[in-house]
Amino acid sequence: MDPNALPFDADAMLAGLREWVECESPTFDAGAVNRMMDMASRALVLSGGRIERIPGRMGYGDCVRASFPHATPHLPGILVMGHLDTVHPIGTLDSLPFRREGNRAYGPGILDMKGGNYLALEAIRQLQRAGIATKLPLTVLFTSDEEVGSPSTRDLIEAEASRHAYVLVPEPARADGGVVTGRYAIARFNLEATGRPSHAGANPGAGRSAIREMARKLIEIEDMTTQSCTFSVGVIHGGQWVNCVTTTCRGEALSMAKRQDDLDRGVAAMLGLRASSNEVQFTVTRGVTRPVWEADAAGMALYERASTVAQGLGYHIAAQSSGGGSDGNFTGAMGIPTLDGLGVAGTGAHTLGEHIEIDSLAYRGKLIAGLLATLE
Repeated sequence: MDPNALPFDADAMLAGLREWVECESPTFDAGAVNRMMDMASRALVLSGGRIERIPGRMGYGDCVRASFPHATPHLPGILVMGHLDTVHPIGTLDSLPFRREGNRAYGPGILDMKGGNYLALEAIRQLQRAGIATKLPLTVLFTSDEEVGSPSTRDLIEAEASRHAYVLVPEPARADGGVVTGRYAIARFNLEATGRPSHAGANPGAGRSAIREMARKLIEIEDMTTQSCTFSVGVIHGGQWVNCVTTTCRGEALSMAKRQDDLDRGVAAMLGLRASSNEVQFTVTRGVTRPVWEADAAGMALYERASTVAQGLGYHIAAQSSGGGSDGNFTGAMGIPTLDGLGVAGTGAHTLGEHIEIDSLAYRGKLIAGLLATLE
């Protein structure tokens, strides 16, 4: 099968993707995520998928699983896996409206990762229209909480992946157009500082500020960063009244390492942090963790297949391990051949400059189509 012969149309794909982008779906708004799942479910049904809606839990949105008709449906097949939640809150379209500028298209979540999910679905549609049957059964799983570490969906992801021979993850392409054959380990932490209240105007010296303690610990945490393990504090909430010495301040931190041993040492260091004095308290609790996913022979064999397809399309895709965890961490760590970074090209993920390269919708779509058609 020559994927070059499939009539992918980047402009037509962009028009369909626009509807997905303009359906804002931040992780913490389950209703908004479910509206996006409704839209994706309809597209999957129209593409011939049999839909199963998995109710959300822990306050997060639903997930959608679609299986496609196949002559041997019980064989371990191909799982295409992506998330439809984004980091952008409702209203981001006001400051980051969908717009096209030359070969770029902008919008919240267009790169991470609605664009990749949409082109994977288009690849499925193109194969069906051409009457090309995949050699293995095909399943699509769209999840709802990847941007916060997949706390409510990890068990679902691992259970579904265990029934498949391959996992394809259309997260954004790497900066050089390459794909991902491994990802670093990531741990999240919840931080809480507790002080002593007082009136900030009348008697500030009687209080002990939780915000001040958190500021001290923030610097201490980020100064723990080394080449083998990084630390960052990304969320802080504290205070309600400016005329009160703050009693409680909460935060969230992230640690990332290329090797599991380095992350384990980082986790131990974080959990060992203590308050700077006896007059305040500081506690660290461990949040969700993504295991390190190291490239193995089976995963690299999958990459070689993708590389062959790309060469037939006239371009090269490099393989690399990458930071910025994904749900591929889970499946790759399970030993299931996983290929990540198969989505659109672009930059600015998680920012107000998030955009894709429009032409990549077509040529990256052909790459996925070629993989789906040839894997066996």
